[in-house]
Amino acid sequence: MSFEELYGSAPEGTWAAPGRVNLIGEYTDFNEGFVMPLALPHTAVAQVSRRDDGVLRLYSSDIEGGIVQLRIDELEPLANASWAAYPAGVVWALREAGHPIAGADIHLSSTVPTGAGLSSSAALEVVTAHALSDLYELGLSCQDLAVVAQRAENAFVGVPCGIMDQTASACCTEGHALYLDCRDLSTRQVPFDLAAHGLQLLVVDSRVKHALGDGAYAERRAGCEEGARILGVPALRDIPYEQLPQALSQLTDPKVRGYVRHVVSDNHRVERTIALLDAGDVRAVGPVLTEGHASLRDDLLISCEELDLVVASANAGGALGARMTGGGFGGSAVVLVDASHAAAVTKSVTEAFAAAGYTEPRVFEATPSAGTRRLS
Repeated sequence: MSFEELYGSAPEGTWAAPGRVNLIGEYTDFNEGFVMPLALPHTAVAQVSRRDDGVLRLYSSDIEGGIVQLRIDELEPLANASWAAYPAGVVWALREAGHPIAGADIHLSSTVPTGAGLSSSAALEVVTAHALSDLYELGLSCQDLAVVAQRAENAFVGVPCGIMDQTASACCTEGHALYLDCRDLSTRQVPFDLAAHGLQLLVVDSRVKHALGDGAYAERRAGCEEGARILGVPALRDIPYEQLPQALSQLTDPKVRGYVRHVVSDNHRVERTIALLDAGDVRAVGPVLTEGHASLRDDLLISCEELDLVVASANAGGALGARMTGGGFGGSAVVLVDASHAAAVTKSVTEAFAAAGYTEPRVFEATPSAGTRRLS
């Protein structure tokens, strides 16, 4: 149903916010390190009007069910486990920060694939925050929107994510990857014009999510914090890459040693990737991606057979490089290819999955796109 059919009048405006894929820098965010996401062309779209009676009405055209109606002064963290918790959490977070939100009618739709590790939830949060900031004249910057959206997910929904997903959805620009320092939240737009170099970045959604992932994030976070404690630094980002061998020699737990090696080396891979992109040598990023996958697989231990097969079959089919992206144990991989080889690489991956008896993966191009924006 349209906004008009649901709420009886036209919306005051329409906004969009994208999903994201992370090019390089995985599990580095909570270690105060570096990440490098880019926004996808797939977006969450919100049509919104203000209310002045303390009522929040939410509707998603992608999920069965009618309007979810809530009172904004009764919103409580962790009380709602449905999709509505994401936009409701943004209203709660804005009010907690002292912003005078008096109510809203919101109609949501999204083309961001769910369950693929592409931050469909962050897109919902950011688009809601942007719409309410504009309508209530809050004047929030893109980084402000990201902070509000992260607080909604952390404190209201109850997911202990870092700020990368929300920052990418809020702050990315077209034709660029976003360098984010997760300690001071400084950002830099790094040119990533793939078409100009005859390249494409493919996202391969493995369509699997293994239960092994349950609790794995918390276990690795604790292991990284233990490594930092033993090494006497505030966070693993404070270990220079050149001093990594010396640091590893002080660690006796093989798991902690692997986690530390991954985080320090992945921070270095982000820096190498920026240097390559600044030099215009985009093709050389490919091997860095494959190297990053080996680290995620062997040191961080978060890959799975399906993701390993994506990387191996893509590279065998002529890709420049590939790696799993996101939380692991399923989800998606990114593959850098010559545009002329994209079809052959896709065929190689698809055939490998069929031979292994896996569900056919979903493959699409990731064009570096704009962050949140008002459409009308």
